[in-house]
Amino acid sequence: MDKSRTEIKVGMFVLVGLVLTAVVLIQFSKGTSLFRGTYELRLHANNVGGIKERAGVLLAGVEVGSVSQIKLADDGKSVTILLKIYKDYPIYHDARFVIEQAGFLGDQFVSVIPTTNSLPLLENGADVPCQEPFNLQEVARSTAGFVKRIDETAKKLDESVSTLQRVVLNEQTLTNFAIAINNTRAFSEQALGTIHDINNLVATNSGQVNLAVSNAVFFSQELTGLAASASTLLATNGSDISLAVKNVEASSEVLKRLMDDLQSGRGLAGALLQNEQVATNVQTIVGNLAVTSSNLNRLGLWGILWSHKAPATNPATLNNPRQSTH
Repeated sequence: MDKSRTEIKVGMFVLVGLVLTAVVLIQFSKGTSLFRGTYELRLHANNVGGIKERAGVLLAGVEVGSVSQIKLADDGKSVTILLKIYKDYPIYHDARFVIEQAGFLGDQFVSVIPTTNSLPLLENGADVPCQEPFNLQEVARSTAGFVKRIDETAKKLDESVSTLQRVVLNEQTLTNFAIAINNTRAFSEQALGTIHDINNLVATNSGQVNLAVSNAVFFSQELTGLAASASTLLATNGSDISLAVKNVEASSEVLKRLMDDLQSGRGLAGALLQNEQVATNVQTIVGNLAVTSSNLNRLGLWGILWSHKAPATNPATLNNPRQSTH
């Protein structure tokens, strides 16, 4: 009995020693110590990602504590993370707390990023905000939606290309396009030929072209001189020209009054024109002048003066000299 009890006691002692050794190893493996003083900070974040209890707290890359507890806040919308920070490492109130990840698939930890280190220091039980970690799943969901939109865009683009091939790039359109290209090439060849002919014409008639240009330049110079002379003439004889214009206006006014008097029968000329007997005599004189000029053209002056024709005895002929001459 004594031997068995001794074995049991030894076994219990060994078991307790192993447990204590394991606890000590775990504590030291997490960077904490049972004999170092700590103070508590309360972090508040909307999402803690995959961080776990006893995760490390790093200040500028140096481990200064660990995560002691993670619990859901009373409002059910955020999470509170309790940190145990060694008293040897004071943290200023302007420091930033970010949940980061070691590598792409490594463990997550709380990173403390100092800024200006302005006072005051964070005390035990202080509440500080924490930036939530990078959510790979959320990015994957966003990427999936983005890929879906890209796929829809690719489908629409494919439909547009198909429509373009069906409507624009059909056989008839390509044939017309080829004809248009051929016509353009023929037109360009004709244009080149025309330009070549023009160049030859200019080359072979350069003397005449230069002469024509010189004449044009001389003519333009003469026109410039004429314009200058006209400007000088107008400038030096402006008063005389104005007087001449006024005299012309006065003469036209006199002629207008004279024509009005003639038409209305006022004055000597108007009375003569309105008299029927005078008008008849004037018509007779005009007729005789016409017959005389005709005879002069036909017989000449000597033929009329030395004519041996017998004088006309017909009274009608005497009354009408035009008939007697014919």
